[in-house]
Amino acid sequence: MNKPIFRRVDELPTGGVTVMALRSLDFVIPGQWQNLTGFTNTVRAVTGETDEGLIQQIGDRAVHLYNDESQGYQRAMWLYETVDNASGMLGTAAMANKIGQDISFLGFLGNLTPKPEKAQSIDLCVKLVVELVAFCQINGIPGDSIGDFLASLGDYSGESLMRMAALVCFDGLIPLGPDFILKGLSTVQGLTPKELEQNPTFKGVSSLIPGGGPAGQLGFITQSFDSVKGWMSDFVSSRNLTPETVVNNLQQFVEISKDKLDYLGAFMDIAVKYYSHTGAQTLARRLIERAVAEI
Repeated sequence: MNKPIFRRVDELPTGGVTVMALRSLDFVIPGQWQNLTGFTNTVRAVTGETDEGLIQQIGDRAVHLYNDESQGYQRAMWLYETVDNASGMLGTAAMANKIGQDISFLGFLGNLTPKPEKAQSIDLCVKLVVELVAFCQINGIPGDSIGDFLASLGDYSGESLMRMAALVCFDGLIPLGPDFILKGLSTVQGLTPKELEQNPTFKGVSSLIPGGGPAGQLGFITQSFDSVKGWMSDFVSSRNLTPETVVNNLQQFVEISKDKLDYLGAFMDIAVKYYSHTGAQTLARRLIERAVAEI
């Protein structure tokens, strides 16, 4: 977790399966996401600044803010990273080692086990809550501010909007189908705290989820998902999103066999680290914007 923010942004991939999968969602939010990589490059892009001295100063201030543990930036990064890794754990580690720049989807199917629908539904709800809690950490507001998060969703753009688009498409529509919102909600509503505790994705991030224990956390997750269902439903209907349109666009970037779609959710969980990728980009942007305001 102690990797500096500038190094994280410098090391973001410019190609590979995560970037290709995110590019396939450009039809959902046209022109909203550019794969900004490189920390100094990001400072230039966010500020429009050309003075090298000032760029250095802004970068240094942004790094200082990230390193200040009284702020929530490192915790937000930890959440983004942990939820990606925990979600992928249900797949197989062997497959991750084979993934290079060129993805042949068919080669992995022998190693893949599709997640049960219930686990996939819990995953979706936990990932949404991670976005909410990370938003609160980045903005320095109490971690259970569902209202603040909901109000801000309307202003989401760029990397943050891409992350929500990926959540809806890759963790909702592809594995759970067009009724993913209903499935997610009814799953958490029917869940016991014990069942929640056994979910690997929840287990990974539970230490930062509000609620004071599994029963309270389950209540918080349910309330959060219920609050955001209207936004997600509007997002899907206003863009005419279906599992088919998402998969068809994905096929232009990643080789997928149409008759193996039940494996696609498992493949996405292991191979597509969209939370940590766009999360690092969101954090860099916020830190740079704040640094500029403070200089």
